[in-house]
Amino acid sequence: MHWSSYYQNASRVFHKYPSWSKAVIVCTVTSSGGLVAYGDATPVQSEIGNQVRKKKVVVLGTGWAGTSFLKNLNDPSYEVHVVSPRNYFAFTPLLPSVTCGTVEARSVVEPIRSITRKSGVNAQFSEAECYKIDPKINKVYCRAVQGKKVGSGEEFSIDYDYLVIAMGARSNTFNTPGVLEHAHFLKEVEDALRIRRTVIDLFERASLPSLPVEEKKKLLSFVVVGGGPTGVEFAAELHDFVHEDLSKLYPSLEKYVKITLLEAGDHILNMFDKRITDFAESKFSRDGINVKLGSMVVSVSENEISSKERATGQTVSLPHGMVVWSTGIGTRPEILDFMKQIGQINRRALVTDEWLRLEGFDNIYALGDCATVNQRRVMEDIAAIFSKADKDNNGRLDLKEFREVVGDIIERYPQVEIYLKKNLMKEVAALLQKYEDSSLTADIEYFKDALSKVDSQMKNLPATAQVAAQQGAYLAECFNRMELCEKYPEGPIRFRGVGRHRFRPFRYKHLGQFAPLGGEQTAAMLPGDWISIGHNSQWLWYSIYASKQVSWRTRMLVVADWSRRFIFGRDSSRI
Repeated sequence: MHWSSYYQNASRVFHKYPSWSKAVIVCTVTSSGGLVAYGDATPVQSEIGNQVRKKKVVVLGTGWAGTSFLKNLNDPSYEVHVVSPRNYFAFTPLLPSVTCGTVEARSVVEPIRSITRKSGVNAQFSEAECYKIDPKINKVYCRAVQGKKVGSGEEFSIDYDYLVIAMGARSNTFNTPGVLEHAHFLKEVEDALRIRRTVIDLFERASLPSLPVEEKKKLLSFVVVGGGPTGVEFAAELHDFVHEDLSKLYPSLEKYVKITLLEAGDHILNMFDKRITDFAESKFSRDGINVKLGSMVVSVSENEISSKERATGQTVSLPHGMVVWSTGIGTRPEILDFMKQIGQINRRALVTDEWLRLEGFDNIYALGDCATVNQRRVMEDIAAIFSKADKDNNGRLDLKEFREVVGDIIERYPQVEIYLKKNLMKEVAALLQKYEDSSLTADIEYFKDALSKVDSQMKNLPATAQVAAQQGAYLAECFNRMELCEKYPEGPIRFRGVGRHRFRPFRYKHLGQFAPLGGEQTAAMLPGDWISIGHNSQWLWYSIYASKQVSWRTRMLVVADWSRRFIFGRDSSRI
């Protein structure tokens, strides 16, 4: 009875005065020779007993950038509200596999509520689309997507302290006539499922006994527009699906199948090393995939696609049963309206600084495919840099002053680091060596000459999932350390102004790129200019793509789908 009553009293005190009881636990453990660090997730209260209002962060989008931000945000002092027309994250690099049943759609998606629940941050989700942003009053206006189905069309608004825009992009049609009406895209899970159903439909229609041969050929003519990684991978997946699986179910139709890949440039996979490009083109030629280079599509109709051949200048028409359009990305209408509203005209995406802040705003961030980082040019700030480095104001830089400023320049301007890595900055290397041998100093003209060619190394970041994921993780880390870095800035010197920047600028680290080419062969371009092509690269692709899944659930499902395909083949049911 004694211990029972003691436990009941202790439990009552614990729940009534949680802060006191937790303090007792800390003191008890510490006195026993251990040390416990405890952080209370309850909001800090003011002297008058009212809770301090949490900073509200509104996140628009659940793609790679938005989901990466949510996964890595762990500061409980924020109240997060996520708005997206889809309530899940999709592993988009596997969408070509979904189109042919190699991987099931459910295996590459994870509910966004599961992701936020595991992060430990107080997050709310609304399945809606943002149609307007008003930065003057810190408010976003949204429309429920369920209204399109049930007829309600409910609209609402959300206030924010910080806004993270990660709405992605749409497929770029280049205003080509007929594309929206007659072509398939490959940006969303729904697109992949629609392509899968269409492929099966075409084979079923072509198998009808009353259909003439010419009609069978037209129905089984597949045209892929765009020779980038997505278009190439889909063409390879479709080829394997047809010749490894559908040929067994429709043996009389295999001879009528024709896959054509149209590319406006000189080569497919032109962002890869030339060795990969040459191998991909020769493999597709051996596999019977017709690659037409220098072909710019001018129109798409229900039964034909027309392209202009650069070599001859003639317009050629091809019959088709299905067209898949994969020619890059364009700006979403909502983002275009917002860009006009804030004065960013004649740009392809929202312009941010190196800290991913929207130019002109301190509390709005943009990342992923809807944004582009505007890298500051060294020569624009050369006078300010020299003035900041010249601490004794004598108009010249000595060895010590020069060495101190070079570190901050490299951190602030990424093009300098690229210039150094390519061993092109011979002027600075010679200058440093000259300083080692003598006491000469450099004036501003010498300083300008040394850095004059650096800005030529500036490059825009590619619109890839890898970039978006790194941006989301970087921004979440900034938010996690916001309060600390306000007191102790860790970034480079402000050349225009005093003090240091709060955070280090965002730096993209390229971790490699894959291009599956079918037949269990993949081309890989990895850091250090390492090129790998063949079956070994395919297994590396399997390993990395499985490890990059957003959860253990999706990781197990994807591996199970690959195993099922090896044993039983791809599923050809139309569901």
